[in-house]
Amino acid sequence: MSMGPVMLDVRGLELLPEERELLQHPAVGGVILFSRNYASAEQVQQLASDIHRVRRPPLLIAVDQEGGRVQRFRDGFFRLPPVGSFGAIYRKDRDRALHLAREAGWLMASEILSVNVDLSFAPVLDLDLGISAVIGDRAFHRKPAVVAELALAWQRGMHEAGMASVGKHFPGHGGVAADSHQSLPEDPRALVDLEMKDLVPFERMIHNGLNGVMAAHVLYPEVDSQPAGFSARWLTGVLRSSLGFQGAIFSDDLSMGGAEWAGDYPARARMALEAGCDMVLVCNQPERAIEVVESLTGYSDPAAQLRLARMHGATFPQRQQLVAGRRRREACNLLEQCESERWLDMDLE
Repeated sequence: MSMGPVMLDVRGLELLPEERELLQHPAVGGVILFSRNYASAEQVQQLASDIHRVRRPPLLIAVDQEGGRVQRFRDGFFRLPPVGSFGAIYRKDRDRALHLAREAGWLMASEILSVNVDLSFAPVLDLDLGISAVIGDRAFHRKPAVVAELALAWQRGMHEAGMASVGKHFPGHGGVAADSHQSLPEDPRALVDLEMKDLVPFERMIHNGLNGVMAAHVLYPEVDSQPAGFSARWLTGVLRSSLGFQGAIFSDDLSMGGAEWAGDYPARARMALEAGCDMVLVCNQPERAIEVVESLTGYSDPAAQLRLARMHGATFPQRQQLVAGRRRREACNLLEQCESERWLDMDLE
C-alpha cells in the first residue's frame, strides 16, 4: 500500500480501534501528534511504534517541535529556546549563534527520532518584521540573509541526526498582522518585493538540501487571487519552477480560519492537492478528516508518494543511549546558557 495524501491526528495517548481502522485507508499517509498525545517519552514512543505498525510502508509521523512557544513534547525533553534567541546572539557573536543553532537542530531532531517520530515541521523561515504576533520569536531574525544562515545551521543539525527538514510558511507569514489560524491574512506586497526579502531564506535553503516546505494560508493579491497554499501560481510556478524545489509540499492545517474560504473540507483538500501540495493536514476535526479521506478514495500521485517517502526518519537512536550520551549533555548545557542569557538581557532592558 502506498502513502496517501492526508495527514490527520489521533485523540489521545493510544490508538483507538476506529482510529487504527481509519489509518489503514489508502488516502491516509501520515499522523501529526499534539500535546494531548504526550504523557511521557515511553508512552509516545509506544504510540508512534503502534502507528508505524499499522501498515507498510509505514505512515509518516510528525510533530511541531520548534522550541519556545511551539513545543508539543516537554516533560522528558529539553525545553528548546525560541529560535529568535539565536538571532539575538548573532548580533553579538555570529559564530556562536550558528553553532548554537546547529546544536539545537541536532538536539531537537535526535530527541524526536528517539521516540520513533519521523519529523518536526521545522525550521521556521518567516521573517520577524515586527508585524506578525503569531510569528514573532518563532523566526530567527528580521534580515533574510541572517534567517537563511541560521536556518541552514539548524538544518545541518537536523540532517546530522537523520531528520528531514520542512521550511515554513512559504512564501512568508511575517508580513501580515492577522493570524491565519483565525482568518485569511492579506499581504499587499508585489512579487518583486517578496523575492528581495521573504523568499530569500526559502531560495537559499532549497539550494542547500531543504527536504520539505509547508505553505502559508496567506493571500498575496498582487501575485495571485488564491492563497499560497491553494495556488498553482505559488506552488507550481514559483516554488517548483522558479526556485527549483523538488521536495515534499505540505499544506498548513485545513481546519484553520485561513482555509475556510475554499469551501468544505473535501473542497479544501482537493484544491490544495491540485495546486501542488503532496500532503494535506486536517487537524482537530476528526469527522471532517474522515470526510476528506473518503473523498480522496482512489486518489493517486506516484511522484508525490516518492517525495513523501523520503521524509521518513533515516535513523531512530536508542533513547537511553541518547539521554546518557555526551553530545546531548553538552548541547543541553550550551542551550541552557543561551536561555539564561536571554532572560538576563530582558532584565537589563
